[in-house]
Amino acid sequence: MKNVACLLFLFALASCSPMKISYTKSADAIDFTRYKTFGFYELKASGDTITKNFTERTNILKSAIIDEMNKRGYAQSLTHPDLLINIGIVVREQSQLSQPSSPVNILGLYREAAVSLDFIDAAENKTVWKGSITGIVPSKKSSAEKQTELGMKKLFERYPVEIKQ
Repeated sequence: MKNVACLLFLFALASCSPMKISYTKSADAIDFTRYKTFGFYELKASGDTITKNFTERTNILKSAIIDEMNKRGYAQSLTHPDLLINIGIVVREQSQLSQPSSPVNILGLYREAAVSLDFIDAAENKTVWKGSITGIVPSKKSSAEKQTELGMKKLFERYPVEIKQ
């Protein structure tokens, strides 16, 4: 019974805590149409990132970013890209006590991540766009893929280049 209550609590917590965009910012007077290619530069991670799935999860994140960039007409380039994307990840283990009015108080543990993207003009070495989003880290790979795709879609809705039809 306690395990079922705990699972229900964590499910409720996850459903009540959607991904939230922390910030987005564009540099002034930038013509984003001049950029045609992108590549990844750095990935910096801190916090509770030492898990057996970390590399797999960062690859899922990169794949979702590639997908969003491709939708906007960019091509990934491994040599001399126009834009360099820095990825920052901070993962923290969080705890939350069930509602005080609940007949049983249950301490739920979960992991929350903040993902920040910095887009750098490679020729000028200047940041042209920043965005950050936070959300709960799912434990299952399929849930992580779906949430990452949704999160990047939500973040890229604020990117200055629209999806190409």
